[in-house]
Amino acid sequence: MIVLLLYLQAMSQGLENISINVNQKIYLKDPESSSLGKKILSESIHLIDEIGFDEFTFRKLATAINSTEASVYRYFENKHKLLLYLTSWYWAWMEYRLMFAITNIECPRKRLLRSVKLVTEQIQQDGNIPHINEIKLSNILVSESAKAYMTKSVVDENKIGAFSGYKQLVQRISNIIIEINPNYKYSHMLVSTIIEGSHHQRFFSEHLPKLTDSVEGEDSITCFYCDLIFNAIDNE
Repeated sequence: MIVLLLYLQAMSQGLENISINVNQKIYLKDPESSSLGKKILSESIHLIDEIGFDEFTFRKLATAINSTEASVYRYFENKHKLLLYLTSWYWAWMEYRLMFAITNIECPRKRLLRSVKLVTEQIQQDGNIPHINEIKLSNILVSESAKAYMTKSVVDENKIGAFSGYKQLVQRISNIIIEINPNYKYSHMLVSTIIEGSHHQRFFSEHLPKLTDSVEGEDSITCFYCDLIFNAIDNE
């Protein structure tokens, strides 16, 4: 509902000054509420992309923003909560983009095609939110996002809605699949497999290319998943 309201507001006011809301239970103080908070987000994205989440610490972040660890802890309880925030922000932003991409398109097959392309294509810099580098954030999702939910605390974090943005995005695309083929039984599984699988393939293409395929002149990962989803629902 929050993303829907943001979408309607943006439709009436244009794309400038977009604000993406994240579940308040993830952070201690809203980082979007201050210049320091925005610096924390901006530099944490840069650092995690550069050195990886395992090597990332609040001490290194504080040094990078010329502040103190205590100031970072005023915003986030720990670095896991910061990763939850970044991944939650990304999924809310993706849902926002999805709604723009498919609005006023009546044909559900065209909507599904656009949706799959949106969640599997390489991200381009948005520019509407200066303190968020969407390309680097996408890199983090590809290589680190599983660490946000493959933890012992996932059940409790799910109860407070930490993954609601991701689930809402999957649900929106799942609804389009059911619109095309009401008898298809595995729509949520198919969508989440495509999203997570495309992340794995992006990682493989950069680091383990023998585990994926590359066809000159096309985005092979997006093409593969577009073929996969329509073959799955059309052959049911």
